[in-house]
Amino acid sequence: MANTVHVKRALHQQQNEIDDFTIYSMLSHSDTNEANQTIFHKIAKEEQGHYNYLKAYTNQELKPRRYVILFYLFLSKLVGISFTLKFLEKREEGAKSYYQELIKIDSKAKDIYEQEIHHEIELIDMLHDKKLLYAGAIVLGMNDALVELTGTLSGIALAFDKSVVVGVTGLIMGIAAALSMAGSAYLESKENVGDDVNPLTYSLYTGISYILTTAILVAPFFIFVKISVAIVWMFTMALLTIFLYNFYISVAKDLSFWKRVREMSYITFGVALISFGIGYVVKHYFGIEI
Repeated sequence: MANTVHVKRALHQQQNEIDDFTIYSMLSHSDTNEANQTIFHKIAKEEQGHYNYLKAYTNQELKPRRYVILFYLFLSKLVGISFTLKFLEKREEGAKSYYQELIKIDSKAKDIYEQEIHHEIELIDMLHDKKLLYAGAIVLGMNDALVELTGTLSGIALAFDKSVVVGVTGLIMGIAAALSMAGSAYLESKENVGDDVNPLTYSLYTGISYILTTAILVAPFFIFVKISVAIVWMFTMALLTIFLYNFYISVAKDLSFWKRVREMSYITFGVALISFGIGYVVKHYFGIEI
């Protein structure tokens, strides 16, 4: 083994194993869900075994990288364990390839390879992530804000001549719509969402995601005096929001990223284009200018 496998590559994988062992160990102690704790502990032990296997080859003791550990732990608090661990498991693709090659040299690597394959399956089957339970609320608030506000702002941007007037109008409408949407989400969650979801929390996620999306979309109209520039930036921010959210949900739920991006983009920009046309008609045929 030592004559054929490059030590540098083995050390790289060994470092990943000790990092992963530390992350899973810390999660097994911090997560309050017992099912999650059991799986985290099991995988942590496996990662430790992988580390010890490679240490026997490299003859080097490695320490976990503090910044890597803190990054993933912070990420788990911010966006939930589903996204964080699926994101972490993306790195396991390199590990699978490495151990698959290693089987040809050392048959012991086969057990490690099989464990690496089952990690992701186990995680998908067992994760209980409250943040992911409220993903529907975030979709409801964010998607509604994207469709309604890009459409509204596109329409009134042509009817009004002052960028700040467009921004203020959009902000007022956005906040009012967010409150209305939060109330509707509260009533809907009491009827249709599972017992694990708190209706009040669900409505807060909906309302807050709506308000945050509104703030992102109207900001250009307060920054740029020229309306055309503000509109371009509004669409840019809308597209960026669509990309970021769908990256999150595609990783956390193993869904198609580009398919979801296309769907949201078609709806959002389709409505905006129609509203833009209505605004053009209002301005040029009714002569409304503010």
